[in-house]
Amino acid sequence: MSEQNYPLQSLREGHWFKLICGASFQNLPAVRSLTLAYTLAGVDCVDIAADPAVVIAAKEAIRVAMEISHRDSQKGRSTNRLQNSSPIQKPLLMVSLNDGEDPHFRKATFLPLNCPSDCPRPCEQICPADAIKSTGVIEDRCYGCGRCLPICPIQHISAHSYVSTAQAIAPLVLEMGIDAIEIHTQVGRLADFQRLWSAIKPWLPQLQLIAISCPDGENLIEYLWALYDVVSPLACPLIWQTDGRPMSGDIGNGATRAAIRLGQKVIAAGLPGYIQLAGGTNGYTVSKLRSLNLLASNPSSDRSMPHCKTPHFETVQPTQPLSPSHISGVAYGSYARALLSPILEQLEAIENIDKSLSVLASKKGDGRLITSLAESSVPTLRSPQPILLEQAPKSLQQAVKLAYSLVSQLKPFRSTPQFNYELP
Repeated sequence: MSEQNYPLQSLREGHWFKLICGASFQNLPAVRSLTLAYTLAGVDCVDIAADPAVVIAAKEAIRVAMEISHRDSQKGRSTNRLQNSSPIQKPLLMVSLNDGEDPHFRKATFLPLNCPSDCPRPCEQICPADAIKSTGVIEDRCYGCGRCLPICPIQHISAHSYVSTAQAIAPLVLEMGIDAIEIHTQVGRLADFQRLWSAIKPWLPQLQLIAISCPDGENLIEYLWALYDVVSPLACPLIWQTDGRPMSGDIGNGATRAAIRLGQKVIAAGLPGYIQLAGGTNGYTVSKLRSLNLLASNPSSDRSMPHCKTPHFETVQPTQPLSPSHISGVAYGSYARALLSPILEQLEAIENIDKSLSVLASKKGDGRLITSLAESSVPTLRSPQPILLEQAPKSLQQAVKLAYSLVSQLKPFRSTPQFNYELP
């Protein structure tokens, strides 16, 4: 089985796992670290912002992950020690586009000078991305969750949205090796969807997957059938992403209920394609799906449908199931990021210390103490450069272990990744 086909095999078998970095999340160090850790943990797809800099960061992380895995295998330290477990494979890289105003494509904004001096600043406390500071919103970190908007005591925070201009960004992004596209839409925007689809259509031959993400709404099923008429026939697999409760997976276990309910609704509609949950997904999602016998990879699931069979590698499979009867996968966004946030914060803290030490060294003209302190934290700290996750082996191992704790819920057949990675 080729690297390119492996993620699609996961989709057919019902253990598809997608990492959502965020359609408007442009924190490059975080995107890189998240992609690296989850790739090593066995993710099938990484969904990122349609931003060339973000694409470069994610592709670099995937390259490093493949090198780490290959190096360990060459040294006899296989990352998958169970004989029948699947090897780490290259995930698909997906970018998200939108056909109109959407909460995934917005940034919070406010003028800090207008904030009352005695404000308790609840916006800072509630922001899951740590994007709000006394100087305002750090745009690269904000991913548009909107939790700060209603909590501001003086209703001072607003959001500015943007709409994808596929004619301008699609050639640039797709030529960088993007494997898949996800279109965010909402009920009632058929003409807007058609406009965006017309711009994407020339690039379809080089794509391996198309996903359509839509929240619930009145006449949802009729709208999804209309979208299917627009995109069909399609030479690559199609995923219907049920966006239950957008960007809320880190709030609590109950947030996943809306995603599951919406998934059940789309299953009942019988739309051709695969169904993947998103929006409120968390550590509770897979166990709930299994208890309801909704996951295609459940041992007790009816595997008579084309997308539920476990095919031989040589078998040519249909592009999509004729009528899905189960959920084929789950996408994790805010919950997946929150799970690794302690590691990302640790790296950022080390980086800040390194910068401070470098400033001291330049002022005092003596770097001996600085070098000693830096070596005690991370072996490669020498200059105020961003700290890469692979440059901190212990942090890398912790991050992969945390990522695997989520990935393994959908892929219990995988063995625990074991890395004895040494810095070159």
